[in-house]
Amino acid sequence: MKNDWPILQLTDQQEAFIGQVVLESLQDLKSQLKKPISYKDVLEKTVYKERGRIKKNPWKVDPEDEAKIWSAYKARLAKFYTSDLSSDELLEKEEALAKQIIGGYAREMIGNFNKQAYQRAIRVVPLFLNRILNGFQGRFLTGFFKKNYRLRDKIRLHGDFELYKSLDQKGTIVLLPTHFTNLDSMLIGFATYLTGLPPFLYGAGLNLFNNKIVGYFIDKLGAYKLDRRKKNPLYLTTLKTFSRVAISRGVHTLFFPGGTRSRTGALENKLKMGLLGTVLEAQRNNYLKTEQTKIFIIPLVVSYHFVLEAPALIRQHLKREGKEKLYLEKSPFGGFRNVTRFLYKFLSKGSDIVLSYGTPIDVFGHQINNKGESIDQNGQIVDIQKYFFDQGKISNDNQREAEYTKMLAEKLIEIYKKENIVLSSHLVAFTAFQIIKKRTKDFDLFNMMKIDEDTTAISYDLFTHKIEQLIDQMQKMSKAKELKLDEIFKYSAEQIIDQGLNNVGLYHSKKVLYKDRLGRINTDNMNTLYFYHNRLSGYNLEIHV
Repeated sequence: MKNDWPILQLTDQQEAFIGQVVLESLQDLKSQLKKPISYKDVLEKTVYKERGRIKKNPWKVDPEDEAKIWSAYKARLAKFYTSDLSSDELLEKEEALAKQIIGGYAREMIGNFNKQAYQRAIRVVPLFLNRILNGFQGRFLTGFFKKNYRLRDKIRLHGDFELYKSLDQKGTIVLLPTHFTNLDSMLIGFATYLTGLPPFLYGAGLNLFNNKIVGYFIDKLGAYKLDRRKKNPLYLTTLKTFSRVAISRGVHTLFFPGGTRSRTGALENKLKMGLLGTVLEAQRNNYLKTEQTKIFIIPLVVSYHFVLEAPALIRQHLKREGKEKLYLEKSPFGGFRNVTRFLYKFLSKGSDIVLSYGTPIDVFGHQINNKGESIDQNGQIVDIQKYFFDQGKISNDNQREAEYTKMLAEKLIEIYKKENIVLSSHLVAFTAFQIIKKRTKDFDLFNMMKIDEDTTAISYDLFTHKIEQLIDQMQKMSKAKELKLDEIFKYSAEQIIDQGLNNVGLYHSKKVLYKDRLGRINTDNMNTLYFYHNRLSGYNLEIHV
């Protein structure tokens, strides 16, 4: 393994990195404040929100002395604004406190990556998962009767990995995946190793560190910590700056541009502009340096037959709960037994994990060739540096870059749809839900969720006929490169249906889709069927059912 991985350099220069994050965060914050500059509102809002979070939504992973720290900050603020300070003295004290809070956030975020720990984790992750997988078969199964499963056999990778590895030598790679389950971070981290790419810095929800085993592995695979409970301006500014500084320093980075797991089960159709904008900002900053490193974006679509958290996620969506409230619910990933049962079913029942890596693009959405050059729609080489110019020099124009970020988001959403590999489970769930929806066309979505099993039952012949129609349409779409089809689509409709029924919602206690005693296709769980159906929303396939 190489010793010059950028992520290693980040670890070696941790204090310098944190110092740069603090400095640039403060600059960003100052540029957003009205003149005369005062940090009063920002500081008071941050302290108020943090003290509320500690009382209302504590996690095991939180520091024990957090309440005391934020109470001390509150006392300092009170002293600032009751003392007889000049405006300059007050501003100096406000900036000092802002720096201290930002520095604390940056230290909380940064991981402890090192080469030896990474090598151990890469060996241990598959061993750990394989041990879980094979241990569930029973202590008394040996020899001929015992089948050994391997994690590597369950991960299927699609993409131009030789191109990706060549880009590793030419610039900085930013990997932008879709996000469906808390397993994503660990599995993508391991898959990155399988592709031959160096380790990536990536954000993982702080809630995952409540589970010490899961937290250990994702930390050693290159994670930095994100706390989505924190919505205050200082934290959000620090998070954006952390990402931008890491990318500017040449650290290959992975983040989920959707911001969180898909609550609906659909591919991302809205991306977080703030985090995505850091990639553009980093590219602009790179062009201001002597060493003008180019940034390459690789979109990634992750496909599962079923998702552990699906019932909870779709329930949150249907209830339309506020974002703050979503994180008050107990994570279904919290227990070791829950995780191990899920992994066994996931990996032992033919439910492969499919990762579809897309064609690399630059920060403006142009395709990248094997020389690292940007290519426009006409096949011409594009100098993207010119997009940052104003009056003959590179400039920082927030309004202009906000528009560029929207363009990049639209391009990524388009690529996700094209790179999406349709699995048999996606197809059977979509078909069943659409048949039921058209049968109950006078019902709204919420009333649909309450219908009985006689209303949801679908004759096998009708179901097969509609599946065949959809397969025909999707094969045309595949040829037109509007989506991709899994290998199972080479086989008959009956075989596709069998695989889909065997895999969709395999883990869930209520059956998502099955053949009932009369041979009909039926469901015991309309909510979760809706979640899996949504994976194929946005393709206008409804008209073919």
